[in-house]
Amino acid sequence: MCELLGMSANTPTDLCFSFTGLTRRGGDTGPHGDGWGVAFYEGKGVQAFHESAASASSEIASVVQSHPIKSNTAICHIRQANVGHVCLANTHPFTRELWGRYWVFAHNGQINDFRQRDGIYEAVGDTDSEAIFCDLMNQIRSRSQRDASLETLATILVQQAGDYARQGVFNCLLSNGDWLFTFCSTKLASITRRAPFGPAQLKDADVTVDFEAETTANDVVSIIATEPLTSDEAWDLYQPGEWRLWQQGEVIQSGKVALPGR
Repeated sequence: MCELLGMSANTPTDLCFSFTGLTRRGGDTGPHGDGWGVAFYEGKGVQAFHESAASASSEIASVVQSHPIKSNTAICHIRQANVGHVCLANTHPFTRELWGRYWVFAHNGQINDFRQRDGIYEAVGDTDSEAIFCDLMNQIRSRSQRDASLETLATILVQQAGDYARQGVFNCLLSNGDWLFTFCSTKLASITRRAPFGPAQLKDADVTVDFEAETTANDVVSIIATEPLTSDEAWDLYQPGEWRLWQQGEVIQSGKVALPGR
């Protein structure tokens, strides 16, 4: 399986600490050595890095770790290939444009023999993940409109996520830069950091950070990951079928859908 990492914050924040922990799992402390990618929102723009090699030994990933790119929303992925070749076209996160915004998506899981429905969005690579993303974007485009409320969009996202999760394993992160939608089919965890801030130690690297020295009293930063990234903080584990919609570091909508056997 792959691993996910997302961030939602109320102020532009760098992802260096969490990204460092995730990259170690890409071919060092974990087996996810078949590619990696990260996307940072800057307004409506997206700055993205992708590579079809292991993140733990990547010079590009090292640059991202040490360069404090600040964003309110970010999505990262490290890949352990199960469907599709190991190549750049198959690295997450994937991006598509809709209604003047870039939508960014990353998936952890597998849906065997997935067949996307007809629509204008088509996959470039040969992963089930990208086909699912294109199917989801086609459904959003056909069932909604440019000025749709966030409540309407959330309803569509939850219905589609539940449908995908009933066909296989579907843990995902999706954003259009304004919000971050997260869905747990099997495994996902989150932590929200706010004042009073304290230190934290990565599980996968000998790195500690004192967040009090890096933040202000008004900062709210939430991290969502497949597995907790730190060893000395209390992470909140999602339940199978649980979804949360994040904005500015806070959960603004949440719920749970019924999944077979879970």
